[in-house]
Amino acid sequence: QVQLVESGGGLVQPGESLRLSCQPSTGFFSVMNMAWYRQVPGKERELVANINNIGPTVNYTESVKGRFFISGDMFGSTVSLQMNSLKPEDTAVYYCKIDGWTTESAGRKDYWGKGTLVIVSS
Repeated sequence: QVQLVESGGGLVQPGESLRLSCQPSTGFFSVMNMAWYRQVPGKERELVANINNIGPTVNYTESVKGRFFISGDMFGSTVSLQMNSLKPEDTAVYYCKIDGWTTESAGRKDYWGKGTLVIVSS
């Protein structure tokens, strides 16, 4: 069983920063995409940022551009999300996803973490 473990969430005040980290329980032979998503109750899960290893290319949702920064190595050993100037609307459960190949999979597969909670409030 492959698991992605997120860490770094917590309660912060507006304007403060957090750094989220994601570490897989097993190595990846190859990685296509590394991403962070977030979700709030009653809403669909939203893609926040991702790295496509073909290029590579980096993408951010408009609301976090200039504030959030994703990073990771090409094998998905660690995927991080630096979040600066946090706003109350950033409050959500944040999920890590790695799209790639492991010894456990028959082929390319999406692997998800269980999420880490970020609360931005005064």
